[in-house]
Amino acid sequence: MSDNDLFKSDVFQRTATGSQEISIAHFNIVMGLVLLWGFLTNWMMVKYIPPTSILDIHPIIFFLGYFASCFLGIYLFNSSKNPTVSFIGYNFVVVPFGLIVNIVVSRYQPELVIDAIQITAIVTVIMMIFGTLFPKFFQAIYGPITIALFAMIVIELIQIFVFHHVPEWTDWVVVIIFCGYIGYDWGRALRIPKTVDNAVDSAAAIYMDIINLFLRILRILGRRRR
Repeated sequence: MSDNDLFKSDVFQRTATGSQEISIAHFNIVMGLVLLWGFLTNWMMVKYIPPTSILDIHPIIFFLGYFASCFLGIYLFNSSKNPTVSFIGYNFVVVPFGLIVNIVVSRYQPELVIDAIQITAIVTVIMMIFGTLFPKFFQAIYGPITIALFAMIVIELIQIFVFHHVPEWTDWVVVIIFCGYIGYDWGRALRIPKTVDNAVDSAAAIYMDIINLFLRILRILGRRRR
């Protein structure tokens, strides 16, 4: 189950800044480059790190390291106003997410992974457009989708440990939830002070939305190709 909301920061609640603001175009470019760095890092990890070497790590050690790295990364980019420190924190999130992506994509054919990447990119762009055009709508649904996300965490845990099966409808629900998060987070990113640090921090939050969306879309496509 996705853990995006466990790692939510207050990036999008910022209303003041002690740093020099930049233009909207510059702000968007920085966000785009930071996102691109994260995706490129994940791609390199998938390409050059054998998934077996990750699976050989003891599960308890792996998950302790995973959560420790993510929480450290969130703390760094959430608390720092220095873009360099925030970028370092971002990488502490990108790397453990990349390990999960590596394990998941190894189970699917490359063609299916490419299809999932393309669909995720299209959906992300659409939701960013909607987030720009209808920010009030996404702000209004933030509470309900957060409740829905926690409900899905509980439902999927029950299905995994009690019924030993997770039905396809849960993936569709989570896809809808993260579509809402992308629209919300993007709309909020455009309304906070335009600083380099905020651009890095916003990209870090949006990155987690997109990766979670990609993993769910990949699983849906994988179910359909069986």
